[in-house]
Amino acid sequence: MTGNDSIIKIEHLSKAFGDKVVLDDINLSIRRGEFITLLGPSGCGKTTLLRMIAGFLKPDSGVILMEGSDISNVPPHRRPLNTVFQRYALFPHLNVYDNIAFGLKLNKVQSSEIETRIRKALKMVSMTDYEDRDVNSLSGGQQQRVAIARAIVNRPKVLLLDEPLAALDLKMRKDMQMELKQMHQELGITFIYVTHDQEEALTLSDTVVVMSDGKIQQIGTPIDIYNEPVNSFVADFIGESNILNGTMIKDREVEFIGHTFECVDEGFGHNTPVDVVVRPEDIYIIANTENAKFTGVVKSCIFKGVHYEMFVETDNGYELMLQDYNAFEVGSTVGMFIKPSDIHVMQKERTCNIFEGKMISSTDVEILGGQFQCADCGLQEGDNIYATVNFECVELMDNKEDGTVIGEVEFILYKGNHYHLTVLTDSGEKVYVDTNDIWDKGDIVGISVNISDLHISKRV
Repeated sequence: MTGNDSIIKIEHLSKAFGDKVVLDDINLSIRRGEFITLLGPSGCGKTTLLRMIAGFLKPDSGVILMEGSDISNVPPHRRPLNTVFQRYALFPHLNVYDNIAFGLKLNKVQSSEIETRIRKALKMVSMTDYEDRDVNSLSGGQQQRVAIARAIVNRPKVLLLDEPLAALDLKMRKDMQMELKQMHQELGITFIYVTHDQEEALTLSDTVVVMSDGKIQQIGTPIDIYNEPVNSFVADFIGESNILNGTMIKDREVEFIGHTFECVDEGFGHNTPVDVVVRPEDIYIIANTENAKFTGVVKSCIFKGVHYEMFVETDNGYELMLQDYNAFEVGSTVGMFIKPSDIHVMQKERTCNIFEGKMISSTDVEILGGQFQCADCGLQEGDNIYATVNFECVELMDNKEDGTVIGEVEFILYKGNHYHLTVLTDSGEKVYVDTNDIWDKGDIVGISVNISDLHISKRV
């Protein structure tokens, strides 16, 4: 780092395309000389945010400040930054030298200075002696190096990289990760990097910004993001995790998978529902069941190159993923224990579905864009209401026409003995479902709720 001062500040930035909100009130401060990565699944808004920093898109609201000045309406070519694209965007009719020199010639830099800068840039990307080559004759990795050289030769204050390694094969991608990290250290400028690859983000970054549904979920160092996820989305998205329902009995004592464990977490209260995260490598597995905290039966064991990945069904019927250097035979009974410091407790984001709606008769309610039947609760037609439904009381149907409303499975989280689904309805509202049925992301389903499971209260 060259300092802790901020070079870019993003304040209350929002962007929508039609009815779809792509960025929702984004606030972010980027330090000078930092390697920061915007990480998230496809459609989370990370590339849109990068394009807005670059100036290719204008915000609907909010501002982008660079060194204290608002650049929200400054055109891309007047911003002191350069972008490296996933598809390189090289000029096919120009050789390597002229591709790299293009921006410098555009800015009327002297020929002697252009020569010096290009030699230095080529050396930095390990492409010395390639200046006369046709770019179409280069490999994907070499073309990406030329694209990076073309960006850094302009001496930008900030380098934007939009999934620059996505088109490379695995080995080349690993090599380029190390080279990018070294380039960042040598250049000392700010790198803003976009990727959906969790390992890439953890390897390269000083800071990781995890995004989902147009919102920032968590900002932190790679170690913080991995060891201290703030919610189940981050825990599930960053690496492998066992995410389980639990109850915080009291400070430093939590119950999950039918057992009580010591932990290091405090401040959740007594007998509070929580989510518990345990990484697969943090569950210790032993052949001696007598000295174990709990036991289970090995259901599968697969060699992953560095370790074995095993699924074990515990004595209380939960399925856990474990990683260990030793293999345990399928069908064998094993003992397990977890250290208190390896148990991460998170506040539950929600404990049931709560929908806003209105009464359309004494026994009918309008929620989620549909009409549901409910028990007579003494309310009148037109009353505004809250409808509460437990996760396990929502029924999903293969035939969407059989449901009261239609939705699409958006997110699936395995909780050890059931699935917790997020379903996006046609009205744009989210329904959360606990089920033992297996669904795929993108499935179109019918949604139904029994009369007795729909609890109505008046909304004042």
